[in-house]
Amino acid sequence: MLVFPEPPGRRRKRNILVTLGIVLALVCALLAAAIFSPVLAVGTVSVSGTQLVTTEQVQAALEPLKGKPLPQISDEEVSRLLAPLVQIKSVSTQARPPSGLVVQVLERVPVALVKQGEQYQSVDVDGVVLASPADPAGVALPVIDGGAGAIGKDLFQATAAVLGALPLDVLSRLSNASAQSVDAVELKLVDGQTIIWGNAGEKELKAKVLEALLKVPADPKNPVRVYDVSAPRHPVTR
Repeated sequence: MLVFPEPPGRRRKRNILVTLGIVLALVCALLAAAIFSPVLAVGTVSVSGTQLVTTEQVQAALEPLKGKPLPQISDEEVSRLLAPLVQIKSVSTQARPPSGLVVQVLERVPVALVKQGEQYQSVDVDGVVLASPADPAGVALPVIDGGAGAIGKDLFQATAAVLGALPLDVLSRLSNASAQSVDAVELKLVDGQTIIWGNAGEKELKAKVLEALLKVPADPKNPVRVYDVSAPRHPVTR
């Protein structure tokens, strides 16, 4: 029986395939070690971006992650654990091997106080209740009397959308906000001036126009009582 030597090309191909198989097996082993290794288990959780909630509250909510390998942790899992903290809108995470997890929090922004009976609650543009301040007079936010339940969902959303478009320095100067209809949103400044806003359309442009008007030096002989930005390209003061 004659045995012919294996062609060099076939031998070379077989050696390459064997080498690739070994490399692939090693990579899989290393990945498995990284994903499941206790060496990369979460030991510390660092939190940033919190104002409405405390770092301790976030860390306590994420306690179940302790001991879990860093590669197994996702933003979705962190968000699920933080869901009871309604003040948090979204999060992003970053692994800091060998055992650190960094959590960046993006909180909801309070835009108004709503009065429910004798209690005041701070809410964001979606109407999510963020806090119940003990001293509402010390909170630099406008008041929406009654909130979503009393003035109607559409009117509340229109008013909240307007407030959410305002820069913080303007928002802090408002005393209250109201709406007779979705096309008739009005704001009051703490100094007594009225802002006729109209509907929630072009709210970014209206916010810029209003901010510019408020920066105009006051004329004691002709004080401005009304800022009308309902037609933002042709604003009126009187």
